[in-house]
Amino acid sequence: MAARRLHWVTRERQVTRMVVRILPSDSSTPVGKIADAEILFDDGILNGLKLVGFSIWERRGGSGGRNVTFPARTYSVNGERRSFALLRPVMDTTAQEPLRALILQALAEYEAQLAAAEPAPGASAEADATPRDTAQTV
Repeated sequence: MAARRLHWVTRERQVTRMVVRILPSDSSTPVGKIADAEILFDDGILNGLKLVGFSIWERRGGSGGRNVTFPARTYSVNGERRSFALLRPVMDTTAQEPLRALILQALAEYEAQLAAAEPAPGASAEADATPRDTAQTV
């Protein structure tokens, strides 16, 4: 039986439009969790799909700053809880940093939209004051 080979066409630079959606945490989430994030793809082979499982947290120890955790699956081995990363770097361990920065930038834009949508003291709130998705082209 012959193996079937897939041939991939590579391009030097492919631009994919994606939307980073921020989903703010409610009061029932763990302490320090700010929001969840998901990435929605608007074109290319991933058009119509979304990547979920990102979370944004306040850094521990009161040092300030924020951290983004990537999608992972937890499992148990001999009663010990472990985590399997679903989105991992191929070789360079810093490959996740641009995506982490993009998600934090989307959160900052979301918070700015939220602050701008807050009514001035004594003014009435508009019906649709919820910020929209933050679009980023990468």
